[in-house]
Amino acid sequence: MRAYLLGGLVACGLLTAGVSISAHHSFAAEFDSTKKVKLTGIVTKVEWTNPHAWFYVNVKEFCTGTPGATPQQTTWKCAPPSEVQNWGAELGPPHGLQRRGWRRETLKIGEEITVEGSLAKNGAKRMNASTVTLTSTGGRPGETLDAASSQGGAVID
Repeated sequence: MRAYLLGGLVACGLLTAGVSISAHHSFAAEFDSTKKVKLTGIVTKVEWTNPHAWFYVNVKEFCTGTPGATPQQTTWKCAPPSEVQNWGAELGPPHGLQRRGWRRETLKIGEEITVEGSLAKNGAKRMNASTVTLTSTGGRPGETLDAASSQGGAVID
């Protein structure tokens, strides 16, 4: 009887672990690290949730980049979009962001920001953010924050 009970508990534990692991995705499954993008715009929505925080921006300037040997050597080509576009940007998990200086109030609706990252593979107006720069309208003007991106692999915090 104890063996059946123990076996049942182990099976339930494995099933539960499998569900939570499969619910998460890898960076490479959704985003393309060779297709860089930089957007400047106004924050329209912030979702501070697990497993990733997201924010949305009405884009004023859209830039595509050719990666260099280092992020600082990326070559950018910029232009305003023909119409207002709302883009979603994935950040790291809330606990990882907090360890990098973020707070729930860091991004406020109506503030202008510049975000750099990698485009979604499916062509949707989505990206995985690597850095976010708060412009002059924010509470910390000019500050660039690490977005706790999953691009380099799992974010371990």
